[in-house]
Amino acid sequence: MSQDRLRPLMAQCRERIEAVLAQVLPAADAEPRRLHQAMRYAVLGAGKRVRPLLAYAAANAVGLPWDRVDAPAAALELIHAYSLVHDDLPAMDDDDLRRGRPTCHKAFDEATAILAGDALQTLAFAVLAEDEQSDPMTRIRMVAVLAEAAGAPGMVGGQALDLMAEGRQLDLDALKNIHRHKTGALIRAAVKLPALATGQLSPVRTGALDHYAQCVGLAFQIQDDLLDVEGDTAVIGKTSGADAAHQKATYPSLLGLDEAHAAALDLVDSALGALADFDAGADPLRWIASYIIDRDR
Repeated sequence: MSQDRLRPLMAQCRERIEAVLAQVLPAADAEPRRLHQAMRYAVLGAGKRVRPLLAYAAANAVGLPWDRVDAPAAALELIHAYSLVHDDLPAMDDDDLRRGRPTCHKAFDEATAILAGDALQTLAFAVLAEDEQSDPMTRIRMVAVLAEAAGAPGMVGGQALDLMAEGRQLDLDALKNIHRHKTGALIRAAVKLPALATGQLSPVRTGALDHYAQCVGLAFQIQDDLLDVEGDTAVIGKTSGADAAHQKATYPSLLGLDEAHAAALDLVDSALGALADFDAGADPLRWIASYIIDRDR
């Protein structure tokens, strides 16, 4: 039932954020054309737009108009897109397929893909810094939150830990630590940025939203791990079995499929519990929590 209610919201959010992204990205015919074309190729593919969706849903939960979070939502997706471009490179995961089509370094070339990722990362911070919907102090705070989530304390640090863990036996706490950084940090930022934009959310409510985001971020990664085992390449849009090929520690490899599914369900229950004191405005966040583990891509 929640999927039926979420589907039109997802379509609305996707249409909105893609319009924002198309506007903030450099024009494909502007010089240097090849770089700009690679940037647009990396961002404007058929992505799930989970992070912008979370940002708009969090805005609903705190009573914030969507135009107040257009810039944070776009910045989040630009950071996410850059991370995928770099993750797919031969020096990293060496993937040929992303979002159902050739990865950026396959469609263009390795050097262009690296530069496109670099440019997308810096563009994300420019979009936030120039956001006229927020006052200067709020913009500074949002830039700081995104920088921490995207950098060594967050996503990049998680990727480094993930690379170092290849071929090694990890325990569950070590695996959780990797994914709190690699996947969870940006998802937490997606919920935190709208909370910051209100300028008046109580610490209790901010903490509840952060707990929700932590749980959803980890559940998202568990589902990604499960899809790598159980998913179909044609459906998930990237090569299945890649984690096993790289000898990566995953939740299914550590816990088994049944226990990994159960762990994801427990996290969703905890995420929903964190929203107990929120009214119907938080329903989209509730629907997203269920979608995270029901998705097939």
